[in-house]
Amino acid sequence: MAMLGKRRPARQRTGVSGLQRRANEAPAAATPAVESSVVIERLAHDGRGVAHAASGKTLFVEGALPGERVDVAVHRTRKRYDEAHVRELFEPAAERTVPPCVYYGQCGGCDLQHLVVEAQREHKRAVLVELLRREGIELPEPPGLLAGAPLGYRRRARLGVKVDAEGNVHLGFRARHTSRLVDIQGCEVLVPELAALIGPLRKLLTELEAPRLVGHLELITADSARVVVVRQLRDNGADLQRWRAFGEEHGVALACLLGREEPSLEWLGKTPALGYRLPGSEGELELGFAPGDFVQVNEQVNRELVATVRHWLAPVASRRVLDLFAGIGNFGLPLAVEGATVTAAEGNPDMVARLQHNAGRNGLDIEALQLDLNDQAAVAALLARLSPEAVVLDPPRDGADAVCRALIERPVPRLVYIACDPATLARDAARLVHGGYRILRVSVADMFVHTSHLESLLLLEHGATQPSSQGA
Repeated sequence: MAMLGKRRPARQRTGVSGLQRRANEAPAAATPAVESSVVIERLAHDGRGVAHAASGKTLFVEGALPGERVDVAVHRTRKRYDEAHVRELFEPAAERTVPPCVYYGQCGGCDLQHLVVEAQREHKRAVLVELLRREGIELPEPPGLLAGAPLGYRRRARLGVKVDAEGNVHLGFRARHTSRLVDIQGCEVLVPELAALIGPLRKLLTELEAPRLVGHLELITADSARVVVVRQLRDNGADLQRWRAFGEEHGVALACLLGREEPSLEWLGKTPALGYRLPGSEGELELGFAPGDFVQVNEQVNRELVATVRHWLAPVASRRVLDLFAGIGNFGLPLAVEGATVTAAEGNPDMVARLQHNAGRNGLDIEALQLDLNDQAAVAALLARLSPEAVVLDPPRDGADAVCRALIERPVPRLVYIACDPATLARDAARLVHGGYRILRVSVADMFVHTSHLESLLLLEHGATQPSSQGA
């Protein structure tokens, strides 16, 4: 056990390691690759091209665009469809572009860099429209678009760390649909101040006594600090001293998430004040957060989201607003600045405490509650007590089924639903529409540019026969 986590002596081997070998190979095939020339018909929701083989079987082709004629190789056979990748491109689409990242096609972080940004956004709007239509919902108007810079936008990211059998340290993101790490020297979508840390972090990892004890690194940027959180599986005093020295040398706040089962966070030096700002009617709001709190990764698009919610619900002065899945107050506090009487409910007790602190530091008086938002009866009871005139909900990927049922049981005049998964949004929207709500506005937020991931938001009104002019 004395060698646990420590660097092992290099061993003589023939050939290359499994990690290196897989990095140089095409995706593993369940059956021998079959080549065929096909024309791509459309994009699937996840950004893959859709075509049909000569047999009529559906093909999902990574990296292919509508209208392109490509030679493909099948790397995974399914009962109803096959998965393939492009071997040769014969006729490129007009929307095809050169990916800005040298790791594109290997790293699983981005999957649409071969498509021009404008076409990426049109695809995302089309996906949302189609998913809602499948639920029987026709939109009153095409979705709007909230967007920011296409590169250098991501203010937090998690990098994997792995030491292979030869003792080589690997730092990067996972390959798509695998646990294999793709080594990177930089990242085009990270904010520049975080991307600049990748090289120095890689160098430090090679100098550690026990790099195998490092599970991953989380990089975070805030208004006043850059933070690196080290996931350390077991204590190693000498390496923790190296991390402290790294933080001092590079002006980075270092924290260690120590332990396996229930890791605890320990700052390796002075604890920084992490936060970000949002515009308010009387100056900027300051929202503090801690590592592990949910914070939108794209600051510019988050500002657009908050501004849109405020606009859609305006005027809110003296109105009762209920903010569900409130987090640290990203939506509720800007509405309180506008004069709304805000009650905020959140399931995580630590984030409830952060929300209360954020309200106090901005001189706002709101009611912050810890509540199980998967408990329909509890949500309905809260709605009955407050009789809110508007509700804002921003649930996780699995949606807000219990909340939507409660909102049908206890309807509210106005509802804004912010979603990070369009499929669960469509499911919940269908329930709300069948329960008497009507969709007035829809927008897509391009929070993760160059990926097929899309965020969206709906404005709904209950019992309306005509769209309201307020907030239009």
